Amino acid sequence: MATRNVLILGAAGRDFHNFNVAFRDNAGARVVAFTATQIPNISDRRYPPDLAGPSYPEGVPIYPEADLERLIADLKVDECIFAYSDVSHEQVMHLASRCLAAGADFRLMGMASTAIAANVPVVSVCAARTGSGKSQTTRRVCDILAAWGRRIAVVRHPMPYGDLSRQAVQRFANLDDLDRHDCTIEEREEYEPHIERGHVVYAGVDYAAILHQAEGEADIVVWDGGNNDLPFYRPDLHIVVVDPLRPGHELRFHPGEANLRLADCVVINKVDSGTRGDIDLVRDNIASVNPDAMIIEAASPIAVSDPAAIRGKRVLVVEDGPTVTHGGMTYGAGMLAARRFGAAEVVDPRPYAVGTISDTYRQYPSLGAILPAMGYGPAQMRELQETIERTPADLVIAATPIDLSRVLEVTRPVERVRYELQEIGQPSLAEALSPLARIRRRREKDPALE
Repeated sequence: MATRNVLILGAAGRDFHNFNVAFRDNAGARVVAFTATQIPNISDRRYPPDLAGPSYPEGVPIYPEADLERLIADLKVDECIFAYSDVSHEQVMHLASRCLAAGADFRLMGMASTAIAANVPVVSVCAARTGSGKSQTTRRVCDILAAWGRRIAVVRHPMPYGDLSRQAVQRFANLDDLDRHDCTIEEREEYEPHIERGHVVYAGVDYAAILHQAEGEADIVVWDGGNNDLPFYRPDLHIVVVDPLRPGHELRFHPGEANLRLADCVVINKVDSGTRGDIDLVRDNIASVNPDAMIIEAASPIAVSDPAAIRGKRVLVVEDGPTVTHGGMTYGAGMLAARRFGAAEVVDPRPYAVGTISDTYRQYPSLGAILPAMGYGPAQMRELQETIERTPADLVIAATPIDLSRVLEVTRPVERVRYELQEIGQPSLAEALSPLARIRRRREKDPALE
């Protein structure tokens, strides 16, 4: 059988994982390139030879997705693999149509061909959309397991935006490790809250090697999913978070709907903010595709250390970047805090934005008078800092999960917004995490993933 030329469409995460587990040692297929989108500064690079393996002595080039048709023709591509997440079903099929029209097959890879089996129990926390509340749900899961005396290793969905070879396996046990690995703001947002709780976090590029190391120090691996992707490890309990502020999105985005259909437990977050009608619609949608899932209702109440510091002030609201960009939310916890605690005015940062921060507003025109905490590298972090400094506000309300003062030199006062998950009523996450529920529900639902 002739070797098939494969092009993997990605965003520096799922694409590399699919290559590692399904193509690196596959004699019947040759990956001729990756394409890149969603994340700045990841195209025009190369997946390095030391990670690509002996079949790829020069590594694998990475090109912009905009060049898709030309690449299919020039590289004689037989098959395109779609390998990124948090995109509408319509967008997936537009890409499929481009590939088919250009002469290539189009393929989606699921958990049966990409999820790695672990030697310890795995709890996965994923979502139907970015910004649903996956991070605080993961923290809540870890708090419960830690209270039970379990040793936890948190493995985070990849965000390898720097030197891929150096990032193959990363372990974060303290805040200094964030500096040592030159973490971006997006990475810090996910790692720092776990580290502050005393949990070790793993991330990187080679998730088989990561799992092998994490299993050596943990009773339970917690998969902290990102960008509503499917888990890279076969879970014993698959928890999926949905958002009633975007009712219906749980059935309209990829692979969020697949996550929902696979879920053992679905957390409907933000029930304190959503209307009863929207919450009921989400419940009905869950029941229509996964009637056996345990459903937990929860809230993510916000808190600040000094509410009086906000009252009457002209404030700049800095929101979690992915939530308000490709997550599609027009505001987040920062804007809620500004309104709840009596800010006199929310200053619009758009006239003061510089560089790629200004580009972000053009790329996401739905963004309003908020500043997304974009920081996919040192240059963009400097542009974020300059935008903050140029915006004439009395106070910065920072709703990103990290301490901005660790990475930016902000000269005006900063009030951090914190939010944690609180289950409402019964059932609870503790019930979902009980060993019998964890093993029995998963194996009954999908024995093919044993």
